[in-house]
Amino acid sequence: MAYVLGTFIVSLVVTLLLVRYRRLHVKLTGDTDLEGVQKFHARSVPRVGGISLVLAMAVPCVIASFRDREIVGGLTLLILASLPVFLGGLAEDLTKKVRARVRLSLALCSGALAYYFVGAGVTHLDIIGLDWLMQFTAVSFLISVFAMAGAANAINIIDGYNGLASVVSAMIFAGLAYVAFYLGDRLILVAAVGMLGAIAGFLIWNYPRGLIFLGDGGAYFIGFMIGALSVLMLARHPQVSAWFPLLLCIYPVFETLFSIYRKKLVRGKSPGAPDGVHLHMLVYKRLVRWAVGSSEARLITQRNAMTSPYLWVLSSMGTIPAVLFWQYQWILMGFVVLFSVSYVMLYRRLVLFRMPRWLVLQKQRRR
Repeated sequence: MAYVLGTFIVSLVVTLLLVRYRRLHVKLTGDTDLEGVQKFHARSVPRVGGISLVLAMAVPCVIASFRDREIVGGLTLLILASLPVFLGGLAEDLTKKVRARVRLSLALCSGALAYYFVGAGVTHLDIIGLDWLMQFTAVSFLISVFAMAGAANAINIIDGYNGLASVVSAMIFAGLAYVAFYLGDRLILVAAVGMLGAIAGFLIWNYPRGLIFLGDGGAYFIGFMIGALSVLMLARHPQVSAWFPLLLCIYPVFETLFSIYRKKLVRGKSPGAPDGVHLHMLVYKRLVRWAVGSSEARLITQRNAMTSPYLWVLSSMGTIPAVLFWQYQWILMGFVVLFSVSYVMLYRRLVLFRMPRWLVLQKQRRR
């Protein structure tokens, strides 16, 4: 409880200060591109919420130095390993000039640091043929580093609407915390519940009014922590199936893989090129028709916030069965397939304007 409460309070206060004094820094930190293909807010909003999360995660390190001294070293090293990817994202938030390749390189750097100094190395994938390759250090290193970097990028991709990435990530951390508690792993448990508190403190100011955004820095930091804790769980507990963290994170992971397929193979474009047809954007355009065409800031913000719950429900199709059946590999694999099929079917129906009417949210006009 002390870890959750501590990170929650620090995140809450720091985010409040960033929002309260936004006039002093919004010209530098604000998202002023309101017409971009992936922009769905009505005014310039600070996008440096990641600062609150990183500062809040210093609290568990301090508390652990008194209550859990055996984990304070690993926890501190884990936070330090996240700094390259966080700072790369923060630099993009401030300058809008950091290339995607540079940010990916920094994410890989953070993954390498976690691999060498925290022991975040995948030892099994529970896939016939590939597990034999995992005995080679080079293979284990590459898969581990790319998994952590991929998780960081995946959370950044789904960070499109107020509360979307935050709540999805909170569900993932809750799942990691549950299994870590069952296994008696204090390092993963403390890190996961600490991130839960930090996200909750930020979320109060982000949802539903969107007073501040995570930004690339915050999204990368959250994603890296999810990736690192997932890899650590597999490294420290061989009895945990690799399909557990995959199903737990299936929504952001599948969104990333499907986006790469859609952009590179279908449209022949760079996977890093922004576009307006991610699933959450289609939900916004096709299902959430609240005050369509209105230029009133209040209504635009409401429509933004109404989009996220659709994706929270979709994400729960992975997180809930992952937590319930984390010990049963074949069941986990079945739910991965089920989610993948459901995602593609939903995406296709939205693209073809064949969405069920009961899913459409539309504000009734006054007579």
